[in-house]
Amino acid sequence: MKFIDEIDIKGKKTLFRFDFNVPLDDSLHITDDTRIRAVLPTIDYALDEGAKVIVMSHLGRPKGRIVPQLSLAPVAKRLSRLLGKEVRLAKDCIGEDVRQLISKMEPGCIVMLENLRFHPGEESNDDEFARQLACCADVYIDDAFGNAHRRHASNVGITKHVKICGAGFLIKKELNYFKQALENPARPFVAIVGGSKVSGKLETLGYLIKKADKIILGGGMAFTFLKARGYEIGRSLVEDELLPQANEIMEAARSLRVKFYLPVDCVIAERKSADAETKIVPIQEINPNWMGLDIGPATTTLFSEVLNNAKTILWNGPMGVFELDAFSRGTSAMVHSVANSHALTIVGGGDTDVAIHKTGEGDKITYISTGGGAFLKLLEGKTLPAIEALDACS
Repeated sequence: MKFIDEIDIKGKKTLFRFDFNVPLDDSLHITDDTRIRAVLPTIDYALDEGAKVIVMSHLGRPKGRIVPQLSLAPVAKRLSRLLGKEVRLAKDCIGEDVRQLISKMEPGCIVMLENLRFHPGEESNDDEFARQLACCADVYIDDAFGNAHRRHASNVGITKHVKICGAGFLIKKELNYFKQALENPARPFVAIVGGSKVSGKLETLGYLIKKADKIILGGGMAFTFLKARGYEIGRSLVEDELLPQANEIMEAARSLRVKFYLPVDCVIAERKSADAETKIVPIQEINPNWMGLDIGPATTTLFSEVLNNAKTILWNGPMGVFELDAFSRGTSAMVHSVANSHALTIVGGGDTDVAIHKTGEGDKITYISTGGGAFLKLLEGKTLPAIEALDACS
């Protein structure tokens, strides 16, 4: 796979796939432009090289229909402000009007194509749609790591129709950090896995057990493991059908001599609500009619101690229902512990990113991944379809 700085793009129509799927408020204002800022080095490089920069992305889930509220107009406006130059928004991403607009571009100009997902051919990886996207491009550069686990027309199908393909600096950075953490990590290597369900992270845990020295488990998924160990977990989230797999994972950790840490206390409530009465109890004392919604103070102390001598920390998934203040303390405490460690720290997953930015500790994390699903796929030891497509172009 080639990267953008290994490709001659001077004066060429260079088509970029970015992940500008940013959150919007009710007034269609961008509330977090992290994903836009993440690819500015790639865009700046292309502009410095005198390329004709054509940008494409999706936004939201319009399901193949034109949804005006999901236009990329706010993204074009924000990108224009960040670059300090005009970003023209096309009325569509394919068609004669788009071709004419691109044909009139001068080196150093930027055109943004309208939302890819306004066409059903994007998510179905339709070959004809991919061909139409590619028809005006001399070079194709993918820098949409957050979408790299998808097999869509704009990141997989398109590579069959553009002769010169490569990746941008964001994908290069993401892959390099993963390689550093998973292929030859400084040890001890601690993996922190949280979130609500075990089912979405079984393969992740199976892969990390073979790589990590210690695994910390929190969030709703921890209760499936606690029940598998024989604890009363009340009305806490549990996936009963996965109890055998939970036992298998813990047995695998024992056989590989991987330290496996579960919560020792938790914050419980009768219901998941901001105004619910809460109690902090040891795991052995969960009320049968209550549910665990966050790790407790003894667990945060334990987990922090586990991180004390870590040289590499990889984290995916919150420790509780952090969206509600009453159940956010465990996740916040973990953010502070990870941020103030002396380890290489890599964090990924949408919820975890939000939690870190909420605490204001983002600057202390070595690297915060822009990918949720893509981050998890790599943690499962799998290759990403978009990366495979770029490799095939080499």
